[in-house]
Amino acid sequence: MNALSGKPVGLNPLMARLIEDVTRAADRPLADRDGAVAAALAPYLGDPALLAGRSCPCGAEKYTRHLLHADPVRGFAMVAIAWAPGQMSPVHGHLTWCAFGIHAGWLTETFFRPEGDTARPTACCPRRPGDISHAPADPAAIHRIANLGTADAVSIHVYGVDYDRFGDGVNRVWAA
Repeated sequence: MNALSGKPVGLNPLMARLIEDVTRAADRPLADRDGAVAAALAPYLGDPALLAGRSCPCGAEKYTRHLLHADPVRGFAMVAIAWAPGQMSPVHGHLTWCAFGIHAGWLTETFFRPEGDTARPTACCPRRPGDISHAPADPAAIHRIANLGTADAVSIHVYGVDYDRFGDGVNRVWAA
């Protein structure tokens, strides 16, 4: 951050604007935050300049998170997730609010309902560049994101937890 302007430095201008817009949205009341952050992401998704100068390769075994911005003061972090064909998240609900959008490629979001200690699928929604999704903190609002296509995909996610807590502060994994 530039001490005089309070703006992120060392970023391409489009990413810097996205971070500013997401930061403003993350200051909204908690009940509106996930939707406001998703709406802030939407205008930037699909623009090739967004990740210019930044490498976000796919991992060989599973999807790969790439930190784009962490705001420990407001307690949120933004990541790009790179998905190779066939890669998917576990079936999970969120312990924190979340918002995401598709930047490149196609992903499928599958929704589930809790059934005892397991989760059963209820609907699938294809997601293409520019599409957004969001949810409040609710471990019973269960979904899975998957790259069922033949090309790599990239999604941008914002979670209401510090980046160093992603391991235990984001997901409750369900058996499906």
